[in-house]
Amino acid sequence: MRLKKTYKKIPFILSFIMLFGIFLCACGNNNQGESQLLRLHIRAQSNSAADQAVKLKVRDSVVLYLESELKDVRDFETAKKEIDKRKGQIKQLADKVLNENGFTYRSTVTLSNEFFPTRMYEDLVVESGYYDALIILLGEGNGDNWWCVIYPPLCYVEAEFGGDFRYKSKIKELIDKYFG
Repeated sequence: MRLKKTYKKIPFILSFIMLFGIFLCACGNNNQGESQLLRLHIRAQSNSAADQAVKLKVRDSVVLYLESELKDVRDFETAKKEIDKRKGQIKQLADKVLNENGFTYRSTVTLSNEFFPTRMYEDLVVESGYYDALIILLGEGNGDNWWCVIYPPLCYVEAEFGGDFRYKSKIKELIDKYFG
């Protein structure tokens, strides 16, 4: 009986593997700035506890805002254009968080193509290479950064129990659901 249920899942599993493979191939050639990933990097003023804490507050506000604004975006170029149009609002949002938390420095928000080293996002490896990225510098931006991939949406915020935030990978959730 259990074997029968397993056989019923095979077409879905094979389809998922093929789609995941296509996704990885599309993301694999990023040495010439051709990647279809749009990253978000928020770089703290310094590595002091206070600067790192406010970086996370900026992260929460920005990711929540982007999740709402990009929910209907279905392709890389549109995502990039929508982010570019909203740089002013993103800066205002980051500066508001800094101000509300007593910081006198402000943010700088740019959309650029930069070289990044290999990074892990939960169980997903994003290879080194050139990527388009929304860069938010807090003050001088000399501290550790927080990052995720905003297109395709591999990070998003889910409010739980009184406003706590949890970051998730949608791809990892599917893998865990069907292969875990």
